Amino acid sequence: MTVFLVLLQFGVLAFTGLVEAQTQRVLDLPTRHGVTVRLLILTPKNPRAALVILPGGLGGLQISLDGKFQGEGKGGNFLLRARHTFVSQGLLVAIADAPSDRRTPPYLGGYRTRPEHATDMKAVIGWVRRETSIPVWVVGNSSGTLSAAFIAIRLGRGNEGPDGLVLTSTMFTHDPGLPGVLDMPLQKIRIPTLIVHHKQDGCKYCRYGDLPRLTHKLSSVPYKEVLTFDGGTSVGDPCEPKAYHGFNGIVEKVGGAIADWIVQHSAP
Repeated sequence: MTVFLVLLQFGVLAFTGLVEAQTQRVLDLPTRHGVTVRLLILTPKNPRAALVILPGGLGGLQISLDGKFQGEGKGGNFLLRARHTFVSQGLLVAIADAPSDRRTPPYLGGYRTRPEHATDMKAVIGWVRRETSIPVWVVGNSSGTLSAAFIAIRLGRGNEGPDGLVLTSTMFTHDPGLPGVLDMPLQKIRIPTLIVHHKQDGCKYCRYGDLPRLTHKLSSVPYKEVLTFDGGTSVGDPCEPKAYHGFNGIVEKVGGAIADWIVQHSAP
């Protein structure tokens, strides 16, 4: 498999009092015939695990060759804001853009539970695994949890699928005619799973009270845990990143807790 448009940058990232050597690169990874997925990859020195990041919204990040987010939300999603926290704690971060055949609206809208999406992510996970030989986790936020859960179900446990799953601000339900995470056969997931949610999440698709239904349906995972948070600030649309839904005001705290859990539950 040939990788196109590789950009390599070297730098030093100062973050929360720590200085972490980091490389950054942007590449277009072939995933299906004539289709590529652009990745922004942040690699710390001696990474302990890798995260394939699937942001929410419509997923149209429009990552530029210098690693900037030019599309939807322009980097405001919780996972994008937390990326440097993950790197500072020894996690490689691979942020996936919408595929090249969906680089215009609606981007990933209506696409997150289609077989082609799983095929794209299979290629991404495989590339990260070959490059690093460390555990690969799929991490979704908001509507990105639709992608993450679907990928874990579709690809299964083994060489094709991820080693672990993280669902943040899970989209339990969806608009009529579209599946939410609770509509999926979650009992097929057989990898370690972390669930992260804000107690005051006001998004109508992500009600805190639906958490027990989610944990109950994850009946086959080898171990699972729920991390809940409160505090921060909520501004504007309750389903957007500046609300509690996006852990606004506590991004570093939540990102650090996720990183700690992943490191603890990743095989050496």
